[in-house]
Amino acid sequence: MDLFDRIRSDKGPLGQYAKIGEGYYMFPKLEGELTSRMKFNGEEIICWSVNNYLGLGNDPEVRKVDGEAAKDWGCAYPMGSRMMSGNTALHEKLEEMLADFEKKEAAVLVNFGYQGILSAIDALVTRRDVIVYDQDSHACIVDGVRLHMGKRFAFEHNNAESLEKCLVRATRLVEETGGGILVISEGVFGMRGTQGILKEIVALKSKYQFRLMVDDAHGFGVLGETGMGAGEFQGVQDEIDVYFATFAKSMASVGAFLAGDKDVIQFLKYNMRSQIFAKSLMMPVVVGAIKRLEMIMASTKYKDKLWENVNALQNGLKERGFDIGDTNSCVTPVYLSGSPEEAMNMVLDLRENYRIFCSIVIYPVIPKGIILLRLIPTATHTLADIEDTLNAFDAVKDKLVNKVYLNADTSNPMLA
Repeated sequence: MDLFDRIRSDKGPLGQYAKIGEGYYMFPKLEGELTSRMKFNGEEIICWSVNNYLGLGNDPEVRKVDGEAAKDWGCAYPMGSRMMSGNTALHEKLEEMLADFEKKEAAVLVNFGYQGILSAIDALVTRRDVIVYDQDSHACIVDGVRLHMGKRFAFEHNNAESLEKCLVRATRLVEETGGGILVISEGVFGMRGTQGILKEIVALKSKYQFRLMVDDAHGFGVLGETGMGAGEFQGVQDEIDVYFATFAKSMASVGAFLAGDKDVIQFLKYNMRSQIFAKSLMMPVVVGAIKRLEMIMASTKYKDKLWENVNALQNGLKERGFDIGDTNSCVTPVYLSGSPEEAMNMVLDLRENYRIFCSIVIYPVIPKGIILLRLIPTATHTLADIEDTLNAFDAVKDKLVNKVYLNADTSNPMLA
């Protein structure tokens, strides 16, 4: 068979919806300023699908610094990888600030969150080592684990008993191979909104020898008293051996970092293939990240406003009888029952008639019969945005229960 024959016949679990969904359900175009109200298909909508948690993406101070940095440096400098010719004093300054903020000895920048943690996992373990990871981990962790040539075990999501069973098996293996154990969890799981059971994981260090890596992309900047993340929130920051977070959420930018003991970070600097063989993070991004981090460290007002909105939205949903699962973070999932067809018609109705834009997740990402609407509150949302959204959700839930969306004409936006 020709390689492309298979590709043409099997579009993949999400690609099969491309003909009816591309440009609307997938790859939609959101336009305008990064606020709670943006433009979709030329109409203003209340947007719950942008990870601009603290509202820094459109902050005037941030925009000014970003613009001035682009003017001063352009997007080319520095050229080359950090190791060869792309290092600067500002890159090192940002790393020092991040290490101080996270209360770790050192930090290292990486260009992107996805390839950063994937490459870090690859660098940290050898075929003699064993990886134990939460089965709900983000795709970047799963792909990093796939690169591992040794054994790996997935434990049931946030299940300490399942984790311990995996640790027993892993311990037996490394006693034979002479390797070590790396446990990987997340600070916040981006679909469910549940925090990783970091306290329970850390408690198992008294019984088993392992190192803990935490992907805190959705916790960095928004959880804990200072915004340090899930480790601070749960009181175990010191026990996280390799801390990872991205700038793509609370910092509203690109890039990411790892923080930990100085010798570990030094090892990663010289062994992460994604950084050794990639161009250095461009200067406007570094300068912008310094400004954003300074603002986060100087005041909790952005985080406080975010949580005011999170609590108003989540409490409002619960009061109206919606199932938002066990979320204990900003991520707000709304679980409903229905088919993929009903899900698409409901989202069409939300966008066209109620001007509410949120992400939709259906099978095969989640089990059949479940519809997950994922809302991301930000500091830019208002109580009016929340009230309008709650009223819209009441209306579409009633239609879903009454089978309005079953066998509806998806080409007709007027489903009301």
